[in-house]
Amino acid sequence: MSQITSVPSRGTVRATFVAAYSAVTLAQITNALPGALSGTFAVEFHTSGAGLTWIAGMFLMGIVVFELSWGLLGDMFGRKKLLYVGAAVSVVGSVLAALAQTTEMMIFAQAVGGIGAGILFPISLSMIAAITPDHRARAKVIATWAGFLSLGAVISPVLAGFTAQFFTVPGVAPGAPNAFSGWRAAYLVAAALAVLVLIVALRAKDSAAAEGRKLDLPGQITLALGLIAVLYATVTAVDAGFGSAQVIASYAAGGILLVAFVVIESRTAQPLIHLSLFKNSAYSITGIVAVTGMFAFLAVCFSTSVVVSGLALAETWKVGVLFVFIQGPAFAFIPVVGWLIHHVAPRWVLTAGFALMAVSGFWLSTFTLGTPEAFGGTPWTAFIPPLLVLGIGFALTVGSVTAVAINTVPPQQIGMASATTNLLRDLGFALGPVIGSAIAFGIGATAFAGPLAGILGGAGLPAEAVSGLANVPPLGFLAGWDGVIAQFSGQAVAGGAPAPAVDGMVQALNAAQPQIQGVAGTSLGQGFQAVYLTAGIAAILSAILTLFISARSSAPTSDAIAETTEANVEAVV
Repeated sequence: MSQITSVPSRGTVRATFVAAYSAVTLAQITNALPGALSGTFAVEFHTSGAGLTWIAGMFLMGIVVFELSWGLLGDMFGRKKLLYVGAAVSVVGSVLAALAQTTEMMIFAQAVGGIGAGILFPISLSMIAAITPDHRARAKVIATWAGFLSLGAVISPVLAGFTAQFFTVPGVAPGAPNAFSGWRAAYLVAAALAVLVLIVALRAKDSAAAEGRKLDLPGQITLALGLIAVLYATVTAVDAGFGSAQVIASYAAGGILLVAFVVIESRTAQPLIHLSLFKNSAYSITGIVAVTGMFAFLAVCFSTSVVVSGLALAETWKVGVLFVFIQGPAFAFIPVVGWLIHHVAPRWVLTAGFALMAVSGFWLSTFTLGTPEAFGGTPWTAFIPPLLVLGIGFALTVGSVTAVAINTVPPQQIGMASATTNLLRDLGFALGPVIGSAIAFGIGATAFAGPLAGILGGAGLPAEAVSGLANVPPLGFLAGWDGVIAQFSGQAVAGGAPAPAVDGMVQALNAAQPQIQGVAGTSLGQGFQAVYLTAGIAAILSAILTLFISARSSAPTSDAIAETTEANVEAVV
């Protein structure tokens, strides 16, 4: 953490705490909403696999690509001003999400909301730290801040489920004209909370620590563009395939930009990231497990939302209940994890947490996925035990990974080690839905191709019609049947097919709809089984790697305690 100084302010301490705690709760509510609603978005927007991945990943990227700069800008120009900006951007992002009618609109809304949350997380923390100079007192208020963050993670899925259940206009199909899907009310609630944060912040105290601080603009630009290019390539590969020229070019551009970022960071006097940290092998291992372990967590969360809501067609409130079991332990176990980190070598806590996450991933990979419960699919309640195991594992790892990191570096590098580990951890969160989608939809499309051709051929469709529909991904048949039929009819007419022949083929397709959608669901189920398995492997590898970390001490130093608590639940769900 940077040196903390205050600037003259007429605000009150009480208002500062209320504003900061409300802001971090708001940020985590908006942060967790896309995860709980991924399956709902698939049905609502009739989106492709890539579109669904953009919705889930864009919010997280809005946090990751700028998170090392927002705190610095608050230090330079005043944290209260940045809090205003973050709350205002959150209002805009939440309102845009509530009004979104297309996948593209929702992606843009998530990008705006992610930037707002990315500002509120570090700024709310630094504001209360600035008015609490004593180390012990600061550790306590940071723990309270962490509690409100975890509370937001618990509120979010409940809010999504409640509004989806009780605020949807009855008798009107989601996405139809004049329809109001209840989940939109959750974003309106978030917008209202953001307005309240703005009002309370008017009486908050300001603070800054500008002395000697300088923004690493070349490093920030190359890091942001490099990460976005890699994200774009991976998401595009969900539908286009990894061999696509567009995907290859984007990966190449991202790689060049990230190499440029490393070169810049090695030469600048005040870098975003001190690369010397990675000369420490123990810290490097911690950085790796921060990415792989948190990737495993978010891959399971994203997959569960799509599988239970999008494929099994469970009501949104049921997904909300499942996410309470995922997020609840992080809130309930705050005192337990705090005690463990202070009395047990953090790497053992971290290893145990990753091992539990691995158990969850392997357990879920054995479920039969892709079939609604009414047709013999896995009951949604069966997900509760493995997801509770995942939640306990996450509670143990999200703070411990930073505790281990700061114990492997000299005292003067604790602040940078904590910030860099946070970045790597959040990068893992962002990669969860992105890589998970690439795996699930890639395997699903491959598994779907053969059975689909057989069904279409059996329905009497000509070979050219079969080849045209073969390019439609399985999620398209599940979430956008009407769109598939309209596209097929338009292409057939444009190809010169007579109207009676087109009508006959459409009738044949509609007759085969249950069979096609059943195969599409089970094919995607196989893909998400592979994601759960991949998450389990990533988590168990993370657990093994942590065993080779040789920490400098078995517990954090007194100066490190506040840094550890600060990062304990600054995680995304």
